[in-house]
Amino acid sequence: MAIPSHPREPQYSSTYFVQGQQSEEFQRLVDQDRFITASMGGVLAEQTDLSAFRRVLDIASGPGSWAIEAAQTYPEMSLVGIDIDPRVVEFANAQAAAQQVDERVVFQTMDALQALRFPDDSFDLVNMRFGMGFLRTWEWPRVLIELLRVVRPGGIVRITDGEVVSESSSPALLRFFEMFLCALFRSGHFFTQEGTGIISYLVPMLGQRGYHQVQTRAYILHYHVGTAEGQAYIENMLRIFQTFRPFLQKWGCLSKDYDAICQQAIQEMQQPDFFATWHLLTAWGAKPEAEV
Repeated sequence: MAIPSHPREPQYSSTYFVQGQQSEEFQRLVDQDRFITASMGGVLAEQTDLSAFRRVLDIASGPGSWAIEAAQTYPEMSLVGIDIDPRVVEFANAQAAAQQVDERVVFQTMDALQALRFPDDSFDLVNMRFGMGFLRTWEWPRVLIELLRVVRPGGIVRITDGEVVSESSSPALLRFFEMFLCALFRSGHFFTQEGTGIISYLVPMLGQRGYHQVQTRAYILHYHVGTAEGQAYIENMLRIFQTFRPFLQKWGCLSKDYDAICQQAIQEMQQPDFFATWHLLTAWGAKPEAEV
């Protein structure tokens, strides 16, 4: 698949689309990570040879939920998480200490868009979930090359990203996601103004950057009212309506009747027949073995 170009405009000054994060946003991300991981069947549900993953790097680790859960699930792992925001790094380290895994999990302040402060071949597995939240389209090639540098020969780089919601019983929720998709494209986070504007390009990008044995696993996450996962999804959306508003407004995608749309979505998500689906794709590839 040809990867379309995207204009590199100087007004793209920020990367993560949620600005001004506070502890409330950190907790939202913790809760979101937990229900997504549960819906996917675990932190590494599609991987088969887990014994090979001793040293693990988590890119843009945020509040640390994925790395902490990986450490709890796999006691043989040692993990490093990096994030550009020192406040969220401090939060993540406190979470690791509270969960008593801080001897094997450490979080560091580091910019994933720059050269990583790790030697070549440092890790068995490099994980990145939802890179679309901070990566613009023109930054993917450089980042993928850098991730390949820090993983050992034969090691795995694992990327998980998602569509914008594709199905829901709530017309208002779908209108919200149309606005979100508009902003993702205009800000350079999506290659195309389509729900698959990132996940359609993961495999070709990995192949073009020298990854071998590229594989994928698709996940379809189902959320229904009256279930624990459905309730977690609804609570997350209630917070997202406020958190994402500045991003939608910045890129000219905020509808004039935004408040009414959100109120309608809240009502529709409480209906007994409410459902939503979210399509995720995990793509992974190996670093070529060193030639003898």
